[in-house]
Parts: sequence; C-alpha cells; structure tokens
Amino acid sequence: MCGICGILATSSSFDATEPTVVAMRDTMVHRGPDDAGAASWSSSGGQVAFGHRRLSIVDLSPAGHNPMPNEDETIWITFNGEIYNHRALRAELEAKGHRYRSLTDTETILHLYEEEGPRCVERLQGMFAIAIWDTRRRELFLARDRLGIKPLYYAAPPGGFVFASEIKALLAHPAMSAELDEEAFFHYLTFICTPAPSTMFEGIHKLSPGERMT
Repeated sequence: MCGICGILATSSSFDATEPTVVAMRDTMVHRGPDDAGAASWSSSGGQVAFGHRRLSIVDLSPAGHNPMPNEDETIWITFNGEIYNHRALRAELEAKGHRYRSLTDTETILHLYEEEGPRCVERLQGMFAIAIWDTRRRELFLARDRLGIKPLYYAAPPGGFVFASEIKALLAHPAMSAELDEEAFFHYLTFICTPAPSTMFEGIHKLSPGERMT
C-alpha cells in the first residue's frame, strides 16, 4: 500500500523538521510495515521534509528505499503506487543515458521527471500518489492517478504546506487541528460522500483523480 507525507515551510516559524515528518509518517505504519524513511532539505526558499512508509512490492531489496533521489540528488521522490509500464519506460530512459540503482518503478518516475517534468505523469500507466521535490527549481510537485485509487490529502496552514496519504498524518503536524467543515458535512449528508477537493475537516483538501499540483 505504502504511505507518503511531507512538509513545505515558507516561514521560518513553520515546523518542517525531520522529527515532525517522522511523527506524521508513523501514523501510517499499517500502510508500510516493511521499511520507513525520511529526508529533509533547507534552501533560501524554505525547508522541505519527506516521509515514507514502504510496503515492498517491486524490488524487495533495500534499493527501493524512499524517499529516493536521482543520480545527483537534485530531485527526490516519495511514491505510493505501482507503475505497470515501468519496464518499457526504463528501456527508453536507459537508452537516453540514465543509470539505475534499483529495479523499482519509483526510479523510473524520477528519471522520467528529469526528461519531461510534471508532464511525465501523462505517460504513467498505473495507480499512484507522487510527491517530488525539485531542489533546482525549489518546486514541490504532487500528482494522483486518473481513477483516484491512491489517496492524497493536503493543507496550507499559515506559513507552510503539508500533504499525506491519510488525514491523520496531517493532523500529526502541530499547525493542524481537527475542525469540522460544515459545508462538507452537508455534502456528506446529501450525497453520502464529500466531493473533492473537500474533506470533513476544515482546511484539509484532497487532490482530485487525475489532478496534479505544483
């Protein structure tokens, strides 16, 4: 299943430390009992931290550890899902000079992003929730598969931005609180669901199926 989470701080007072992203990550142990990872970066544009809980499916070795960097560690990914055409894409990317360190589909997404940027998701066949931190552009990129099989929630409290596979991971961040969204509650009573981008929590949204965000 896997679980991903992350923090982007645009204010020095916003907590984007590794211990905080680890606390968010470890609310989702059930999504990834096989491995856990975290990474953080600081730049003039702010601070970023990623967390990951892994359920090993493609390449069971430690080489599949997330968050995962590209060759020169300028691009990092935390990924939940499975890409069914990753071997075909890998052959194309290796022909262009990309060097792999694993057999994972995660690494194929990284190299495809290097080649095509955010439009790389248009070539992915499968189910996915993806977060990529591009240190060169100081950009955070999020994407969700076309059917919305893999969940991805986000919030933008003052001074920063948080995302995760589950809402309870967001609520583990000290800037977040569990307040009812009354409009979403009305939708739930009417439709037995809360249509995207709403959730039952005030200020917490979900990426729609097939949607991407920078």
